[in-house]
Amino acid sequence: MFDLTEEDYELIEAARDAIRRNYDGEKYNHTVGAAVRCGDGRIYRGVNVYSMHGACAEQIAMGAAITDGEREFAAIVAVRGEQGEEILPPCGNCRQILCDYAPDCQVILSVDGAPKKIPAKELLPFAYCFEG
Repeated sequence: MFDLTEEDYELIEAARDAIRRNYDGEKYNHTVGAAVRCGDGRIYRGVNVYSMHGACAEQIAMGAAITDGEREFAAIVAVRGEQGEEILPPCGNCRQILCDYAPDCQVILSVDGAPKKIPAKELLPFAYCFEG
């Protein structure tokens, strides 16, 4: 695990901004914000889309980046709460997507209450990863 840089804290703030703008405290359709920093430094944000077969905020952020032509992912973070106060680890599905699309991407998560980062490929032991 690695300590965070100033760029990482800016990424967390971008995720918090995404959920602050979109938090849905009535129906709880949007409760998680995410931000991904690409290899060129550009940041893309997303919020979860809750439904029976919804999409996680990380998936939305990565999808926005991919739609814009990005293919290199440096770091990603997801936060939950009206102000984005809780840093979340990626769910199993997001871990698989990160393994497939960005195994070396640094995932920011909370470890013993402190933000740390770890390569995505280390979050899914014994994974079957498509690296194509």
